Amino acid sequence: MIDYPRYDRDGWRRWVPSWKLVSGLCIGFFGTAVAAAGIAYAMVGVPVVDDSATAQNNVYYWADGSRMVATGGERNRQNVNLSQIPKEMRYAIISQENKTFYTDSGIDPKGIARAVFNMAKGGDTQGGSTITQQYVKNAMLNDQSQTISRKVKEIFVSIKVGADVSKDDILEGYLNSAYYGRGAYGIQAASRAYFNVDAVDLNPGQCAFLSAVLKGATYYDPAGSTSIDPGATPEANQKRAQSQMQDTLDKMVEYGHLSQADRAKYTTLPKWKNPESNAQLSGQIGYLVRLAKSSVIKNSKVSEQQLEKGGYSIYTTFDKKKVDDLEKAVQKVYKKNIDPKKRPEKDTHVQFGGASVNPETGAIEAIYGGEDATKHFTNNADVTGAQVGSTFKPYVLAAAMKWGVRDPDLGETQAQDERTVVSPKSLYSGENNLKIKEYDGSIWENEKGEQWRQENDGKDSVGEAPDYKIDLREAMRESVNSAFVQLGMDVGLDKVKEAAVDAGLLEDSLAGSGYPSFSIGVSDPSAIRMAGSYATFADSGKQREPFSVTKVTNADGTIFSHKVETKQAFTSKVADNVTDVLKTVVEKGTGTNAQLPGREVAGKTGTTDGNKSAWFVGYTPQLSTAISMFRYPDDETIKNRSFLEMYGTGGEEKIHGASFPSVIWQDYMEDAMKGEKAEKFPKPEPIGEVINDTPSPTPTPTPSETEEKPSPSPTPSPSKTEVTPSPTPTESCGPFDFNCDDGDNNGNQNGGNDAGGTGNSPSPSTSPSETEGEDDGGGFIRGPNG
Repeated sequence: MIDYPRYDRDGWRRWVPSWKLVSGLCIGFFGTAVAAAGIAYAMVGVPVVDDSATAQNNVYYWADGSRMVATGGERNRQNVNLSQIPKEMRYAIISQENKTFYTDSGIDPKGIARAVFNMAKGGDTQGGSTITQQYVKNAMLNDQSQTISRKVKEIFVSIKVGADVSKDDILEGYLNSAYYGRGAYGIQAASRAYFNVDAVDLNPGQCAFLSAVLKGATYYDPAGSTSIDPGATPEANQKRAQSQMQDTLDKMVEYGHLSQADRAKYTTLPKWKNPESNAQLSGQIGYLVRLAKSSVIKNSKVSEQQLEKGGYSIYTTFDKKKVDDLEKAVQKVYKKNIDPKKRPEKDTHVQFGGASVNPETGAIEAIYGGEDATKHFTNNADVTGAQVGSTFKPYVLAAAMKWGVRDPDLGETQAQDERTVVSPKSLYSGENNLKIKEYDGSIWENEKGEQWRQENDGKDSVGEAPDYKIDLREAMRESVNSAFVQLGMDVGLDKVKEAAVDAGLLEDSLAGSGYPSFSIGVSDPSAIRMAGSYATFADSGKQREPFSVTKVTNADGTIFSHKVETKQAFTSKVADNVTDVLKTVVEKGTGTNAQLPGREVAGKTGTTDGNKSAWFVGYTPQLSTAISMFRYPDDETIKNRSFLEMYGTGGEEKIHGASFPSVIWQDYMEDAMKGEKAEKFPKPEPIGEVINDTPSPTPTPTPSETEEKPSPSPTPSPSKTEVTPSPTPTESCGPFDFNCDDGDNNGNQNGGNDAGGTGNSPSPSTSPSETEGEDDGGGFIRGPNG
């Protein structure tokens, strides 16, 4: 009989339960829990290993619904016996994943507790799995979800398997069922995929490496997986894999599974082979499938491992005719002009990339990823590395029209109402070798006190002496570096960067904005992102993320459907004025090769420092397309690979965006736009104020002397005194008086000193210390131009 409330107590003590009652309830609760667990355990049987031989194809479709390709039909797996798996492979897995494997019950209570704790904090239930649990999940449950119900079922089945199945059989099953990336299931397929050897022939270093890949091939495959995550570059993945491999080898020594002498033989990553492509994925198909596949993994709930099992229908945005037209246009230029046998030092390693984006939706309608997806693995449309040069200038103009230039009499950070929005008629100096100033008129200097002189392409001044003032429309038309570098400084490079991101560039593809050269394209976005960001201008400032998959279906129905989201990155007034300026580039500037008879076209050429890449990015109201050209070796065995100069390539003295890239663009777009109505761009509303239109000071009769000896000052290095106002030459010159010299004429070099981006391939080195040639005691040289 339960004595509660307690009969023999008075007051509040009557409601305090006795220790007997508490003990009884606790015993009863835990007894019931144990009984329930026992019943559950007794009812659980060991599931049959999942039969993966019936894995299905994934079918990819063109934008019109016609079938593109079926791939992934049979899982790449060949089971091997434990005797065919080196003991080093077994112990690499055990040492890294589950050192108590041969003694535990199949589960790790502490690991489970950690997983439950993570779940309670709002995280997932991943983690805490033993080798037995992973084997059960991979081979028996056929369920990769991270849910409580799946985890509970996994625990009970794992205990049962741990009791009924031998440890060697569990280990063999796990090594044969685990996913190692590259479509490889099981240790034998993985050995072939990464090293082209049988599993039995793996050495300890290769074994430790493959154990690292099991942590997630996206981030440990040394070939990189930038199509899935831009941060999974080859360099980053190799660093992660090397660290994990070394840690595994150290643990194998610590636990007595490897001698120190053998461990000392494996201090670097083993030599791996590049991923192979299926023959049916040759040409552009492989690039298209890879881009669509990465989109599914990133944007839906379908994991890479689930996708490898097959059974999905993937509907893409790719227009077959446009893809064929783009490939044809590139091959036409290549076959006509590029001859590696005739000019081996100039025409080897020439590559192109390209992408087309629909401005109204963001749909990627065509890409050119390279010569052949089975021969050239990197997708040139979707990776970074090649700097974009002067195709970056429209973002500078957009920033100047959106936020305006800063008031030289106010602080560095200014509100919108303190700034002056600029008109395309605003005047800036087109002088070659222009000394660049801060927004307040003081001379820009780096931390070493070095100044900046900006060269133009061809080292020519544009405009009439002595001040060389030209309006921003002409500066864009003739791709004048000095004008846009100074405009970027007046607006603020932080705002230029913000405008580029607003337009659609990824922030991690942008260079650091600490140097004036940021405004002329030392960043390295992909062709897809360049086409997508220019599409923002094409549709009057409306920005939409580029996408390649419209929907994904399986036997259960539609499991993913893309939703177009629109952001007003710029007002129509700003975007339409940028477009109007870019129209003149094609009409009578550096982009005349891109003219399409009867159609309005806006665009920009781009050429970079050292002539290592060239671009043309342009658009009609219906389609935005980016074309890149560069030289970069495919051979990964070459140490410190870098972009190569294109002087003399294709028989040309120098490759500009106005040459082969714009020719490809025009040829492709002419075919791509056939049958489409010739639409016009919106007429822009007047915008901003005309700045810098005041007369310049009259030059003195002896300009060379006044440059060497500006107005006298007893203070040493007067131009470097910027903290407090003083009667220095800096004060005597207005911020926009470009004919006024502030003294300290000790630099004759131009920009290009801030490398950046997160390239799948390394960008050309542009650090301040790597100037070319000799200078006059300060400043920098080299930068994107043209």
